[in-house]
Amino acid sequence: MWQKLMWVGIWLAFMGAPIGDLLDASHTTAATVLGWLGLATFVTVYLALVLRHTARPPARATVYGLLGFLAALAVVLSLTLGSPWLVLFVYVSVSCGATLPMALATWSILVTTATMTVIGTRASHVGDVVPGLVIPAILGGFAMTGVRHLIRTSVELREARATVAQLAANEERLRMARDLHDLLGHSLSLITLKSELAGRMLPGHPDQAAQQVADIEQVSRQALVDVRAAVSGYRRATLPAELAGARTALSAAGIEADVPTKAPEGLPAAEEEVLAWVLREAATNVVRHSGARHCTVTIGERQTLDGRFLELRVQDDGKPGPGPASPVPGNGLTGLAERLEKVSGVLETDSGRRGFTLVARIPLIPDPSTTPLVSGS
Repeated sequence: MWQKLMWVGIWLAFMGAPIGDLLDASHTTAATVLGWLGLATFVTVYLALVLRHTARPPARATVYGLLGFLAALAVVLSLTLGSPWLVLFVYVSVSCGATLPMALATWSILVTTATMTVIGTRASHVGDVVPGLVIPAILGGFAMTGVRHLIRTSVELREARATVAQLAANEERLRMARDLHDLLGHSLSLITLKSELAGRMLPGHPDQAAQQVADIEQVSRQALVDVRAAVSGYRRATLPAELAGARTALSAAGIEADVPTKAPEGLPAAEEEVLAWVLREAATNVVRHSGARHCTVTIGERQTLDGRFLELRVQDDGKPGPGPASPVPGNGLTGLAERLEKVSGVLETDSGRRGFTLVARIPLIPDPSTTPLVSGS
């Protein structure tokens, strides 16, 4: 508040001319008293208008009314008390630049300066007064328009920063939701399967049931580590680990698994992580929803008319989807599509009579210094 008052009040330095005119006692007592009252009123309205508009703008009708009052008061005091009072038009010009829209402020500043010049031609010592006030009136008014533009830009910048921060927070929440869904969905499905298997083995094969319980403990501990790492933002899925995990989960569910033993080499970290999440979600869906007896996972380079792609294909022979077209994506498939979009990849699904197929493709940029990606099985 004090900073704004000092910045706006610096223009009051021009008030030395009318104040000196009143102190010279060159007017009658009545004119002097009315001059002081008029000057005090003018300064009060000027400060109230400009300071209020920079904080919380009043209604447009109020602004126009106060500007009209300032202009009328400047005209009356200049005509009755003489040329030293022409400086009041500088404040009218500054007020117009501070409160009016840009286009209207331009014309108001020019009209105010012209009015001051016309009135000044009727006063004495025109050559000394008017030229010295024209430039301050024009520059002061247009300087205030620039300040208004700067303030508006600063406000918009703060709002934009707040919006960006909100979008970043939303994106981070989506990332966490997607990661936790992928992590817990896979781990809890495996725990459920092994728990059911241990329950069936318990009466007749306690040793095998104990092994399943030990596996459940290991999976639970790993899930806890993954969740902690995901919350901390340091966890990154890898293809070799997910290939091994998919093979274990499918075998535990009694599904014959044809899964590569090696992952492609030379794959960038971002692309590898995305494909690892795709494989984890796909394997989890096969275990939980397909009822399949066999699942095949292939991963390797493909050359198409659109260029070279690294393709991950997960195909099972489970029950068909709701129709011949691709099934309606759930949270898992939606999250996978979002992940692939970040690396310019695509996700395709097909549900037919022979089961469900999920295909993820990521474009490969040729690099002469590297060898082609190789996948072992």
